[in-house]
Amino acid sequence: MSTATTTATAAVAEELVSFCRAGRNMDAINTLYSPEIVSVESMGNEQMPREQKGIDAIRKKNQWWADNNVVHSSEVDGPFVGEEKFAVYYKFDTTFKPTGQRQPMEEMALYTVKDGKVVREQFFYRTTSP
Repeated sequence: MSTATTTATAAVAEELVSFCRAGRNMDAINTLYSPEIVSVESMGNEQMPREQKGIDAIRKKNQWWADNNVVHSSEVDGPFVGEEKFAVYYKFDTTFKPTGQRQPMEEMALYTVKDGKVVREQFFYRTTSP
């Protein structure tokens, strides 16, 4: 494991977590994501594909999420850093605006860093209560 690579990954990870804790997710994307970012969700549909590529697609996906959810509270735990990768745990209490349904949500995100930018993010959702 390269100490320099891990240190660079840790710097990106800490900055991303800092943005997310402040509710500045779009700033994290604009500052830390590669133009060729790949984002992979656990599920998808025709309106929102499981895998999306490119910074504009990721901005659009995040804007859709912000426009369609009220976030009552959020927790960000991490980062958990390895060489060129880091994970972050997210926990949200949200209301989906179109239905008015309030529900908790938990996910883990695995990020891959190359040349100081996030090049891939992949999300994993909890399917059962702990």
